[in-house]
Amino acid sequence: MGENTFLVLPVLMPVLAGGLLLAVQKHLRSRRALLGYFLTFLILHGGLTILLGIWCLTEGEYRYLQLWQLMDGVSIALHTDRLSLLFALFMAAVWTLAGIFAVGYMRKEEREGTFYAWYLMAGGVLTGLDLSANMVTLYLFYEMMSLSTLPLVLHTLKKEAIMAGLKYLFYSAGGAFAGLFGIIYLFGKGILCDFSPDRTQNIQAAAQSDPVFYVVIFLMILGFGVKAGMFPFHGWLPTAHPVAPAPASAVLSGVITKAGVLAIVRLIYFVVGAEVIKGTWVQYAWLILALITVFMGSMMAYREPLMKKRFAYSTVSQLAYIMAGLSLLNFYGLAGALSHVVFHSLIKNALFAVAGAIICQTGKTKVSELRGIGKEMPVTIWCFTLAALGLIGIPPFAGFISKWYLAAGALQAEIGVLRWIAPAVLLLSALLTAGYLLPITIHGFLPGKAYDYGSLKKREPSLWMVLPIVILTAGIAYFGIWPGGLMELLTAIGKSIL
Repeated sequence: MGENTFLVLPVLMPVLAGGLLLAVQKHLRSRRALLGYFLTFLILHGGLTILLGIWCLTEGEYRYLQLWQLMDGVSIALHTDRLSLLFALFMAAVWTLAGIFAVGYMRKEEREGTFYAWYLMAGGVLTGLDLSANMVTLYLFYEMMSLSTLPLVLHTLKKEAIMAGLKYLFYSAGGAFAGLFGIIYLFGKGILCDFSPDRTQNIQAAAQSDPVFYVVIFLMILGFGVKAGMFPFHGWLPTAHPVAPAPASAVLSGVITKAGVLAIVRLIYFVVGAEVIKGTWVQYAWLILALITVFMGSMMAYREPLMKKRFAYSTVSQLAYIMAGLSLLNFYGLAGALSHVVFHSLIKNALFAVAGAIICQTGKTKVSELRGIGKEMPVTIWCFTLAALGLIGIPPFAGFISKWYLAAGALQAEIGVLRWIAPAVLLLSALLTAGYLLPITIHGFLPGKAYDYGSLKKREPSLWMVLPIVILTAGIAYFGIWPGGLMELLTAIGKSIL
């Protein structure tokens, strides 16, 4: 094992810390003690992940650690490469910021310690998923992720939360089962689902000799696509978000959904190979479903009156941008998809944090109730506005970069008439995005003559909530103006797997 043992620390430490907190939270005598415990291990988890990234980038990016051998050819193992470092680092950063936001938001919630305990455990599990060295390990952490995040959805224990949690669990388990079925099928064909750079696989022979091969791969895409909210299995997202606490909604949308994206990237680009799927019915069906989801999610968000549910439908649409980019199976599509993974995470965490701040400070949950909110919470709503511009794709904010690459990838792909339909759908979705986000800003800052200015109260949330929102918004602007470093990393990833 040696020095590579360090790989397990950012996985194991928060899981143990969260489990311990479940056991000892009743013995913590004050909220200050609870917050001290939670913040210590939250920041330690983020710091360990950053140290892991620095170590790998300076001492050699590829690291491998086998935890145990299940059977011949099947092991539970962790590893690092450019893709795992990308996901681990951005997830840890956003997870930490959302956790800090939770400190301010959860002060009025019951069972605060239980929320923090599961939040810590889920963070460790997500890091394990990012660092998985093969499909079996990824599947193990994928299932653990669903179980560890379920209590975040169930937190209030109200009837609607329980029903939403069950729906989340059933959808997740069903999708994961499809993934497991595919892994077993591939193993039966002698295909070791390993992500190592020196893998040797006979995928082409399996694809040519067995007509079921492409059906299985498509079912795996659909299965892992459940977590990414892809039509027709997107229903859990708009159900779970409105009932979960705002910090949970933020990470459900911005981080946890990316687990499905990572699973599909690993499957198609590392195990199967893009060249095997390119030009087949699987590519066309995948792209068409993604485009349907882009339009449907945007339209549902445009029509939705509840603020958090509107943002949830928006997540369905924006995740489909990523699915569409991956299905193009070319460099620009992959670069656009992976950059949108990062940008969407920053943007959607910021938007849900703003929603949480508004609910916490005013109790308002409907968009129609937000007239004049910019006068009451100017810093928060300005951050919302900048994040909204990024999600629409207006320069110089981060979303513009990813959508530019996605459109370029569609125009360069050999997909027939879909090469023109795809950019048109993306443009229409951007217009709808402007239609369901910008009115909040317009009516928030320009409430009109009927607004009662005499009853105006400043309601900015505490620093615990404002600071993460401002940092996330700064990240949206930074990556929009200076995307060079991230795009260089994505270029290296693309060259290594295409």
